[in-house]
Amino acid sequence: MPSFDFSSEADLNALKNAIDVTRRQIEARYDFKGTSAKVEFNEKDKIITLHGDSDFQLGQIKDLLFPAMEKKEKESVKRLDHQDIQKISGNKVKQDLKIKIGIESELAKKMVKMIKDAKLKVQATIQGDTVRVSGAKRDDLQACIALVTKTMTDYPIKSGNFRD
Repeated sequence: MPSFDFSSEADLNALKNAIDVTRRQIEARYDFKGTSAKVEFNEKDKIITLHGDSDFQLGQIKDLLFPAMEKKEKESVKRLDHQDIQKISGNKVKQDLKIKIGIESELAKKMVKMIKDAKLKVQATIQGDTVRVSGAKRDDLQACIALVTKTMTDYPIKSGNFRD
């Protein structure tokens, strides 16, 4: 019985490249000279930390980072969970951006319900942070992929691991 998985994995190499591009742009810009503007990436915890002198400067750093991320991997900005802006030592500020990996259980339940409501001849099951879809015909599976990619636009979801 053919099957495939819906998953959501971040390309960490593309993310590192986008952060490096942003660092170089920050170093090259005249309005960031002599400020605390910088971008850090904690690969273990999957957190991007933005440092700046003000909220406005954090916004400028995001204006550099987000297009670089989108250029390397489509819809990667939708994966970020923006934390609150924190004041640190004097007038400096920082903000953490957590990278969400995998499909959360609420979103997975929503996907399974949507697939079942569509009356397609497939079965969808939640397996950890992925959703496995199996069916008798490839056409049904392709219709399921089309349905999910068309309706789930608020979070980057990829289909893969196709097995015959």
